[in-house]
Amino acid sequence: MAVCVAVIGKDNSPKYIKCTDEANALQFHYKVHTSIDIVEEKLNIGNKTAVDVRELFLGMLYSTEEYKIFGYATNTKIKFIIVLQSSNATLRDNEVRMMFRKLHIAYANAVSDPFYIPGDQIQSKTFDSAVMEIMGLLTEEKKLSK
Repeated sequence: MAVCVAVIGKDNSPKYIKCTDEANALQFHYKVHTSIDIVEEKLNIGNKTAVDVRELFLGMLYSTEEYKIFGYATNTKIKFIIVLQSSNATLRDNEVRMMFRKLHIAYANAVSDPFYIPGDQIQSKTFDSAVMEIMGLLTEEKKLSK
């Protein structure tokens, strides 16, 4: 499913980035950071007259030959970026929305941990497993272990 999942803080600093292909992780980091500009345009951060009533799902931010990058922003300006392969044409917007909802719930659970220091990197095993499930790796590992 997803090849990269990122959580970006309200100050545009990365809080969590996980990629399926660690050899090309730098390429995905670049794609995630270039998508932040598009997220900010969609959120109208520079426009103070904009009403802050919006849908959390931002839709497809941009597409390349190989990947489609989708965005989601919380009410607290935390941004989620998911990079999908373009070859996966069967994936619909509703399925991408569900991926973001699962990611948002996992994020809320991770930052609700009393040992989490706000603003730090996310280092939670339960958050990792939720991201792996979104990326489709957890189901593959379960199939291989059987």
